[in-house]
Amino acid sequence: MIVRTKEDLQGTKGEVQTENWSSFRYLHKEDGMGVTLTDAILEPGLDEVFWYKNHLEAVYCIEGEGILEDLKTGRTYAIKPGTLYALDQHDLHRLNVKTRMRVICTFVPPLVGGEIHDAEGSYPMNERMTIIDEASSL
Repeated sequence: MIVRTKEDLQGTKGEVQTENWSSFRYLHKEDGMGVTLTDAILEPGLDEVFWYKNHLEAVYCIEGEGILEDLKTGRTYAIKPGTLYALDQHDLHRLNVKTRMRVICTFVPPLVGGEIHDAEGSYPMNERMTIIDEASSL
């Protein structure tokens, strides 16, 4: 059984802070659950392109508002409390945060901890994760 509090994560690889967002990552690869679960705060004015080419992500908004744009189709979506969006096709997207948002996110495969978006808006695929995943599927 895994039981963690936000206080447990402070100052560890489970806490990530940047200028525009912060995240508490409650589950990592090493936990063996096959998913990362995060509680993130996105600050107003964040307007970034993301492309999780190595991960699938689901995002559930519990506070605040923003605009999500699918950069392949040009379609936009209002994100507000009670809205879920799932990037099930490694979708290239832009998120524009209007008011401070709190979101709960999942990532598959799970993160190892401490990741920050690269220049493409992705998290890197850790080679060690890939080798372990391939070995465990044999």
